[in-house]
Amino acid sequence: METILVSLAGGLAQAFEPINLMMIIIGCVVGLFVGAMPGLGSVNGVAILLPITFLVPPTAAIIFLAAVYYGAMYGGAISSITLGIPGASTAVATVFDGRPLAMSGRADKALTAAAIASFIGGTISVILFTLFAPPLAEFALKFGPAEEFALMVLAFATFIGLGGDDIPKTIFSILIGLVLATVGLDIISGKPRLIFFDAPGFLRGINFLVLAIGIYGIGEMLWTLETTGGKVIVHKVKMSWENFVGNVKSVKEYIGTTTLGSTLGYFVGTLPAAGATPASLMSYGLAKTFSKDPDSFGKGNVSGVAAPEAANNAASTGSMLPMITLGIPGSPTTAILLGGMIIWGLRPGPLLFTEKPDFVWGLIGSLYVANFFTVIINLAFIPIFVRVLTLPFTILAPVIFVLCIVGGFAPTQNMHDVWLMLLFGIAGYLLRKLNYPVAPAVLAIVLGPLAERSLRQSLLSSQGDVMIFFERPISAICIALAVGLMLYPIYLIMKKKKKADTADEASS
Repeated sequence: METILVSLAGGLAQAFEPINLMMIIIGCVVGLFVGAMPGLGSVNGVAILLPITFLVPPTAAIIFLAAVYYGAMYGGAISSITLGIPGASTAVATVFDGRPLAMSGRADKALTAAAIASFIGGTISVILFTLFAPPLAEFALKFGPAEEFALMVLAFATFIGLGGDDIPKTIFSILIGLVLATVGLDIISGKPRLIFFDAPGFLRGINFLVLAIGIYGIGEMLWTLETTGGKVIVHKVKMSWENFVGNVKSVKEYIGTTTLGSTLGYFVGTLPAAGATPASLMSYGLAKTFSKDPDSFGKGNVSGVAAPEAANNAASTGSMLPMITLGIPGSPTTAILLGGMIIWGLRPGPLLFTEKPDFVWGLIGSLYVANFFTVIINLAFIPIFVRVLTLPFTILAPVIFVLCIVGGFAPTQNMHDVWLMLLFGIAGYLLRKLNYPVAPAVLAIVLGPLAERSLRQSLLSSQGDVMIFFERPISAICIALAVGLMLYPIYLIMKKKKKADTADEASS
């Protein structure tokens, strides 16, 4: 323990060196706006900025890119709350309650909760990173295909809580998402499947961000225009020091879900190829499932903003763990960071802690500093973000539409995705009218490819024996928890029905 504290003190001293501190602050600000721009996200932001880092020493370079990554995790909540458009896939769950809070004049509360929850998630994850890096890396290695599939089943179980009391519609929505996740080339045979109308654009599969922006950008805009006739009344947000202090004090409302989301997010982030998106979605699902007022989720519950934001920030730190200790990227963004480290002449892996301790502890120290500066910068910019909501909807709607088009085109730079995004927008609007939950479908398309890959790998290795999922302790525990989470909403419905029947009998 003493050795860790001494090493951490050295890392913090290195982070406060003028060049490193400057890179942290610039990286946090750049990352904040990279995350807020629909279609850009941390992956594209880090990839675009990677060549610039060759002008500075390797430690300053990785600190800068890590700060961009950190800032982007915070920034994704901004457009999710103010415009209803997820800045990145990691911020999709933030839209569910962040946008309703903004529309009811509580955008400042939502943005403050997102910033504070991100800070708590980042702090918890960095402390866990510091204390338990080697043993957690060793535990993550025990996750084979069977364990990964069981974890995905557990994630799907949390989605049951996202659809309210209508479980059949929720399951139908999940199945639609899983079907869309299979579009493209078969992962084993390489043959095309579900290539609608023989359009070559479908060979790449369906880009998740295109689906999310279509449903939550275009779809929500169409729904708003229909229900309000274009006359959207947003309650004016009062920005004052008293309001800010009140918003900060309200952390007690969501401290429990934030802590749970932080721990869950960090653990999921440490698993190779899992990343922050599944972590945020699982955290939201669990927060709703175990909430005392689950019906308020999706209508403006501040815990619905805090839980996913804490999880995605914790996961971003967690995903660096397998990259540093094993040389295995934990997310697409850390894959780019890994490439940068190799270019800089560093070899990620177990020996990095002993061969380049200054580099490793400088990076860990910078995460503490970046976490602090990002929350300060984010809170300072809240009045600017809130001003977006003062625009009339007649101006805001075209801006949202243009941002959606740019966000749909930017990832692949292909018009096929733009037309697909418009189609998903109409589909999302129709599902909303028919009272089908769209969130489970959106979330299923994220985890569908991961679940399919791990399922097929497991069955190939066991020669088709499904008992592989129950014979391995970790996968068996995950599946048992998943069954429990699936039965829990059914138990609540039966309990509510029984209480209603008892009340009817008493009244009669």
